Amino acid sequence: MKQIHLPVLLEETIEYLQIKEDGIYVDCTVGGAGHSLKIVQSLGPKGHLIGIDQDENAIKRAKERLAPYSDRVTLVKDNFKNLKKVLYYRGFEEVDGILFDLGFSSFQVDDEERGFSYQKDAVLDMRMDRSQKLTARHIVNRWSEEELARIIKEYGEERWASRIAQFIVKERKRQPITTTEELVKIIKAAIPASARRSGPHPAKRTFQALRIAVNNELDVLKKALEGAIEVLKPGGRICVISFHSLEDRIVKHFFRDMARDCICPKDIPVCICNVKPVLKIITRKPITPKKEELKTNPRARSANLRVAEKL
Repeated sequence: MKQIHLPVLLEETIEYLQIKEDGIYVDCTVGGAGHSLKIVQSLGPKGHLIGIDQDENAIKRAKERLAPYSDRVTLVKDNFKNLKKVLYYRGFEEVDGILFDLGFSSFQVDDEERGFSYQKDAVLDMRMDRSQKLTARHIVNRWSEEELARIIKEYGEERWASRIAQFIVKERKRQPITTTEELVKIIKAAIPASARRSGPHPAKRTFQALRIAVNNELDVLKKALEGAIEVLKPGGRICVISFHSLEDRIVKHFFRDMARDCICPKDIPVCICNVKPVLKIITRKPITPKKEELKTNPRARSANLRVAEKL
């Protein structure tokens, strides 16, 4: 049976992008090409879509799925932090809309060789770009107990971070930790039984933390948002779909900072900073999936869509 990736908040994203037939749009996380397909189907012959993904397999799948529209599609294997460079070297200076879907695709979750899922036994990998050297296995077996505790607490928002790090270090002294199943057992042993009875899977937060650390996701997102604003045309829109509070907080604060029209201290009666807003926030509160979407795609439950427009 052919695997299907369901794009999250598809209708809402297309609506907020306000696609023009002759516009130029960027899908910075082409993934399963669900959003890209809908975007390119809304374009006319003069419109163009640039799809970016650091996962080579995602680029291959997107190429197949978007083949009927190949004359108006450019696909690039790269990290979206290099958005400006990607556009520059392909002759694009400004674009009409940009999409970031920060979740990893169903293909990546379900690929047992990737090690993203705590529900499937696989090698500890978690790399989005499989050409990079740093893996989850390296972090788990080589990083200090203090550093492990830090990333699990900071990136996973896990209250038992120190205890989990302690158990990891103790086990790896006995033998290297090489699989997701081994790591899950260690995490379950570290978290008291009373704390495991409610809430999400006990390994969820630690696996999130490792994935973020392996791919440097938060720093990359900040850089990518800055680059996106520089290449967006006035009136163009940026849509960001995030899946956990750390990403959503970065996007929220970035949009807020770019929408400010004054940064002077409140006790100064007249503005002297001359700061002008760069963005207009379109969605004061994030857009979340409807009940109907959650019935067909439970993985969408944590998705938040925020939208801003370039002034």
